[in-house]
Amino acid sequence: MKLLQTLTQTPSVPGREDRIRKVIQDYITTNNLFDEVSIDAMGSLIGVRKARRSQGNPGTKPVRVMLAAHMDQIGFLVRHIDENGYLRVNPVGGFDARNLFARKVRVCCSSGDLPGIMNASGKPIHIASEADKKKIPEVTEFFVDLGLNAEQVKAKVVIGDMVVLDGPFEEVGHSVVSQCLDNRIGCWAQIRAIENLRSHNCDIYAVWTVQEEVGLRGAQPAAFGVNPDIAVACDTTLCCKTPGVPDEDRVSVSGDGVCLHVMDGSMISDIGLIDDFEKIAKSRDIKCQRAILPRGGQDGAVIQRSRSGVRTIALACPVKYIHTVTEMSHKDDLDSYHQLLTAWLETV
Repeated sequence: MKLLQTLTQTPSVPGREDRIRKVIQDYITTNNLFDEVSIDAMGSLIGVRKARRSQGNPGTKPVRVMLAAHMDQIGFLVRHIDENGYLRVNPVGGFDARNLFARKVRVCCSSGDLPGIMNASGKPIHIASEADKKKIPEVTEFFVDLGLNAEQVKAKVVIGDMVVLDGPFEEVGHSVVSQCLDNRIGCWAQIRAIENLRSHNCDIYAVWTVQEEVGLRGAQPAAFGVNPDIAVACDTTLCCKTPGVPDEDRVSVSGDGVCLHVMDGSMISDIGLIDDFEKIAKSRDIKCQRAILPRGGQDGAVIQRSRSGVRTIALACPVKYIHTVTEMSHKDDLDSYHQLLTAWLETV
């Protein structure tokens, strides 16, 4: 869990992935997990691990497998500093405004990170009308208070500095809770899967992509560069088996294992790959479940449609309370994620 904790506590929003990329790059190079490591023009990190053959014909060309997990988290960029030193922000990624009231944030500046408080414009409850109390502000109505005067703020903060919600990593019952488990879990699962590998007949291109949260922007050029035969998108998915949600809308079940995403709003997984993963899971006694997400998407969609097309499957860890600072995932689901990915890579 120490690696996952480090990943979740490293701020990196779309277009500002340099911090999380360095953490991952330092880890995979220190532990010699890949034969080659590079960064493409968009900023995606690519680790190449050539086949370690235990069987098959040495003269045949190895299958080229692309793993893709996005590094970015939802957050904000500073868009305005007013005369009183309050920051107005522009979202990069999808937020539910109901989750943004009275939040601690970090404003990441070139001179260092600044703690701040995010709140919505308007009256506190003591002087608000009944109509005021029922209103849910737009995301753009929220501001950040750094507790400094305008002169001090303008000396430290510039337009475009990133702002992230600030929440701790904790273990709660059988689960972990943190900000941005979406998608630091996918980043973590790729690393753990490669660490687990002993032999494989395929060439593996593990990619940690950029700018997924604003439209799957980094995965497409990465896929063109890798030109894979098969792709596995490693992400998270909704787990809504909670009060107030009809059972048919739950998407996934916490503790039932990693999800094989049959379909989401962006792609339909290759059914042959789903069958392969399920057979391996059954033979190795690894938990997994099928899931369909009616709306939303992930990197696999643009990889699947790159060049002349790529056989693609999406794996996803169930996450409760997604896109909040209290995202929650069951440890059994985390374990099954990297175990199943490793087992499948050993068979390709």
